[in-house]
Amino acid sequence: MICLDRSADISRFLESSGVGGSSDLPAKIILVGAGTSDYVGESVQNLLAKQWGCEAAAIPSTDLLTNAEDVIRPDRRYLWISFSRSGDSPEAVAVLGAAIARFPLVRHIVVTCNEQARLVREFGERPNVFSIVLSDRVNDRGLAMTSSFSNMVVAGQCLAHIRSPRAYADILHHITVAAEKFISPCADLAARLARQSFSKVCFLGTGPLKAVARESALKVLELTAGRVYTFYDSYLGLRHGPLSAVDGSTLVVAYISGDERRRSYELDLLEELKEKRLPGRTVAVYPFLTNRLRGVSDDAISLGVEGVPDDYRPMIDVIFAQLLGLFASVHLGMRPDTPSPNGAISRVVRPIKIYEEPGPRA
Repeated sequence: MICLDRSADISRFLESSGVGGSSDLPAKIILVGAGTSDYVGESVQNLLAKQWGCEAAAIPSTDLLTNAEDVIRPDRRYLWISFSRSGDSPEAVAVLGAAIARFPLVRHIVVTCNEQARLVREFGERPNVFSIVLSDRVNDRGLAMTSSFSNMVVAGQCLAHIRSPRAYADILHHITVAAEKFISPCADLAARLARQSFSKVCFLGTGPLKAVARESALKVLELTAGRVYTFYDSYLGLRHGPLSAVDGSTLVVAYISGDERRRSYELDLLEELKEKRLPGRTVAVYPFLTNRLRGVSDDAISLGVEGVPDDYRPMIDVIFAQLLGLFASVHLGMRPDTPSPNGAISRVVRPIKIYEEPGPRA
């Protein structure tokens, strides 16, 4: 694994950036990305904060481009971790360039799947930038990010465990084996549900699995060019308004937490949905089966990861939505690699005009 092979260099860079050293005020971690790359950051922010003992927050590059001065204090130490499949998106390049020019205390790690990325070519040699380029095999050629998402999440998790890489390698091996067993029954269920032609899909998750729900909603939306409407929320958040959109034409996909307390809230909500007879169908993606779960879902599919904390699950849970989006796209007669027939979106977002920051007032 690339991160493991470079663990010594990464550890030195982190310590010099105010992470994991003896600093009284550790650097704040900002996870930067747009769209799916932003959801990578959301998926790993809690794990990074726990393992590194510091604050961590995912802030989209699209927000930083327009509002960096609202969230970045010039006198504070930061480490930005920028995730980008192509490393070429205009926001990513503009945000990193502006940060280097305006915030000299900020240090940067760039994680990309493209060895020719502009982020690497233009900024990778700077002393305050550390580049991690993943294998070209995970640089998705299609429009929707799948392998790139999963492997950038793995890179983020590996960074979190950079001082205990072998412990993480054991966790990753367990998840990889489980994923191989999960794919076949997952594909069968996703294909069957796609044929039922639900017009809406609602994804639910708690903590890091809420980030999975968000990425899941985007995947199905992208792969069906919006012909299947999707939305996401936490289980408790759904009750505050979005529940009104759940009806007989809605498929609810529930990512179930392995944590007993979280799971209690989740199952309460699923029981409420069943009592009110709101969704057309409910699917539970779970780490292990319980009697209570059997009673609140129409379909339930096991991940085979009992005992694995939720923080490590995003790259396996998301497989269900990736396959659901794929089969829904095919069922609708679309081309999954290029599912935007009117050209509304493309693999790398089109260039935009970048407006320079105004200079200081006289």
